[in-house]
Amino acid sequence: MGLVLRNLQKVVPIRRARLRRDVDTLRHILGIQKFDLGIICVDNRRIQELNQLYRKKNSPTDVLSFAFHENIRPGKMPRHLHRDELNLGDIFLGVEFVMKQCEEDLLDFHGALTVITAHGICHLLGYRHETSEELTEMLQKESYILSEYNRLTGRQLEPLTKLCSLDT
Repeated sequence: MGLVLRNLQKVVPIRRARLRRDVDTLRHILGIQKFDLGIICVDNRRIQELNQLYRKKNSPTDVLSFAFHENIRPGKMPRHLHRDELNLGDIFLGVEFVMKQCEEDLLDFHGALTVITAHGICHLLGYRHETSEELTEMLQKESYILSEYNRLTGRQLEPLTKLCSLDT
């Protein structure tokens, strides 16, 4: 099925072909190619609006995920009854926020986009980090995804979850 990649901001230049290739690799690793997935790149203003509206946090963030299927258990694929249910959901990437973090921490911006996209996909697949047990489970999944990604691409990306707190 399809991958929709939209860049709705003008603050940070995005290499869309690279991001598309990286997301396709992540989808392959997870075996979710048959599902539709939306990736939307937004600026700080828009990601802050979404974060306030849906999480009641009035600050920009790096990634927000909106799952199509509710109550998915981590490690289980979404069940669908109809072809139009072959949708994982949408991931909003706060690219301006990510760029600032990369500049502060001297990290590769496009590598960071790949890592936060993997994190967002984990959320679409039911993984959370609200408790220490969930955080551990999510870290294991992200570590697996990124180790496979690194093996396939020769890159050296590390999970985002190592840096996140329990309620972010």
